[in-house]
Amino acid sequence: MLLEIEDLSVSYRNDEGEVNPAAIDVNLTLDRGEVLGIVGESGSGKSTVSMSVARLLPSPPAFYPKGRILFDGTDMLTLPLPELRKIRGRRIGVIFQDPMGSLSPLHRIGDQLVETILLHEKMAKPAARAMALEWLGKVGIPDPAVRARAYPHELSGGMQQRVMIAMGLMLGPDLVIADEPTTALDVTIQAQVLRLMRDLHQANSGVLLITHDLGVVSQMATKLAVMKDGRVIETSSDPAAFFAAPKHPYAQGLVREARRMELK
Repeated sequence: MLLEIEDLSVSYRNDEGEVNPAAIDVNLTLDRGEVLGIVGESGSGKSTVSMSVARLLPSPPAFYPKGRILFDGTDMLTLPLPELRKIRGRRIGVIFQDPMGSLSPLHRIGDQLVETILLHEKMAKPAARAMALEWLGKVGIPDPAVRARAYPHELSGGMQQRVMIAMGLMLGPDLVIADEPTTALDVTIQAQVLRLMRDLHQANSGVLLITHDLGVVSQMATKLAVMKDGRVIETSSDPAAFFAAPKHPYAQGLVREARRMELK
């Protein structure tokens, strides 16, 4: 199994002590070739769980009272930081929901891609730049050599998201964490980005897809989990069956709302 989340609980501390847990007794699995969609409204705990997989939550204030996160058999919660840094970006790729908050505004797009490559791969800088340009082309960015010299603010939101997809996928990670990858995009660009992710996703990797949009899950996921108030309340290895007949009342409400929005 590529990813096993076992009895995971995540909490935060402030000056007054521990606040309400953000995730409680979460159990999830993901294997190579699978796309696990985690759905739920804002504050349900889905992003907390996904960011915990790569230990991207600031700690403190975040801490883990219990549980394990096994990535290819290694517990990410006990892994020393130097070893963790070797895995992030190389074996675990992350596509964030806010590219402008994730890309450096002070550095050109091409330089940021090259830096990521050189951090994990032993290759000459010209080869890294050629790889970066190749991936800008793969994600559908026209004139890669020109766009590589641009700063993030000079690109549209859709282009910025494509850069994030290239950065998350170009090193061939075993696991891709996509946290609300299409939230800020219009419907047309969203469809293009989802199609792009689906086309570039390798059968020997797994995708952890975090979203509040059931339409996105229906297009991408091979299995799903519904979260509410930090807990997983329903799982399904057959998304079509889930959408036809969700079991939990909260999940039923999500599906009804998604259908209502489709009719607008």
